[in-house]
Amino acid sequence: MEASARAKVSVRALVVLAIVALCVYAIDQVTKFLVVKNLVEDEQVQVLGQLLQFRFVKNSGAAFSIGSGSTWIFSIVGVGVLIFVIWYAPKIKSVAWAVLFGLLLGGLLGNLTDRLLREPGFGVGHVVDFIEIPLLPAIFNMADVAIVSSMVLFIILTIRGVGLDGSRHHGGDDATGTGGSVDAGGSTTTEPGNASDGDAPLRPESRSDAA
Repeated sequence: MEASARAKVSVRALVVLAIVALCVYAIDQVTKFLVVKNLVEDEQVQVLGQLLQFRFVKNSGAAFSIGSGSTWIFSIVGVGVLIFVIWYAPKIKSVAWAVLFGLLLGGLLGNLTDRLLREPGFGVGHVVDFIEIPLLPAIFNMADVAIVSSMVLFIILTIRGVGLDGSRHHGGDDATGTGGSVDAGGSTTTEPGNASDGDAPLRPESRSDAA
């Protein structure tokens, strides 16, 4: 029964991961297609005034235009991380972690597709960036948004102590609820004065002197 329950949770997590990754990848590729189709390179279009603008640029670096000119390096790193995510995915049993890895996988696939298939050639293709927020020093795309969102979710889950299997890890509180402590062997030691009536130590019965 326990093994069957774990298998169901694992399958559910994998399905969530795959759906999130496919959605992120589709949104990224569709938005890039529309940008290339409708905007001229370096053209700037105001969406929300000075708060949000579209500006079509081709990026040969990593996310947020970091490391321009090192496309091959980022392509190799991207493939390596992609392989790791796919290999590690079956170990995930938490839906929250599945969403995290789905965001990361979809974002990696989106930018890696650009590097492998776009000009100027295989492995050195330029990534299409178009989202510009004046408060930020770089132009980015939906794949970058997904990757950064996965990092934020990672921090939140880590702080909250959520494990890959969905379990919570709390420090300081006694999980047994008995007011005792758990030793290295896993047994519970009850503090003096906290024993219930049913757990009170046995006392030798008093004897009455027979006449």
